[in-house]
Amino acid sequence: MRKVALRLGWVFVVWGASPASAYDFLGAESCQSCHPDAYAAWKASSHARAKSVLSPVQQRDARCLSCHSPNDAEQKQAGVTCETCHGGGQYYSPKYVMKDPELTRLAGLVDPTEKACRACHDASSPSLKPFDFASRLKAMDHWSVEREKRKKDPSSSRPAQAPARRFAAWLSHQPLPRLGR
Repeated sequence: MRKVALRLGWVFVVWGASPASAYDFLGAESCQSCHPDAYAAWKASSHARAKSVLSPVQQRDARCLSCHSPNDAEQKQAGVTCETCHGGGQYYSPKYVMKDPELTRLAGLVDPTEKACRACHDASSPSLKPFDFASRLKAMDHWSVEREKRKKDPSSSRPAQAPARRFAAWLSHQPLPRLGR
C-alpha cells in the first residue's frame, strides 16, 4: 500500500509540474522582444482583433468566445494570441530554452496543426467562406522572415549540449509544484 501511495505521489508531482497548468500564459507582448516580425504579423492579423470584431452581445456569448477569445476566462488573455495556438509560454519562453527547438517542445511549445485550426475554422462557424488550411497557413506566415534572420545570425544556433542535459538544466530552473492546496 505504501508503494502505491508513493507512486501516486510522484504522479501528482509530475502532473502538477506540467506546462499546461493554469495561468501559464505570458501574453503576446512577451513574444515581441524575441520575435518582432512574428509579433508584427500577428498584430496585423484578424486573430489579434478576434474579440474586438464581436458585438457587445456576442462578447458575452460563450459560443462566440470559444473561438474569438478562448483563453480569456482561464488565462486572462483576450482574442486569439500567440499562446492560443502555441501553448502557454511560461516554461518555453526563456531564451536558453527557445534556442533549442527540441527543448522548446519538451517545455510545452505547440506546433499548430490543421486539426487545431479546424476546432474554430469548421463547417459550423458563421463564416460563409470554406476554410482551406494550406492557403490560410501561407496567408498567416509569421515565421519565414525570422527563420531567414536566424540562418544569417550564427549566435542564434543551437547549443552543443545533449537534449537530456538541456532538459535537466531547464527543469532545475522550474518552481516546485504546490501540493495539497
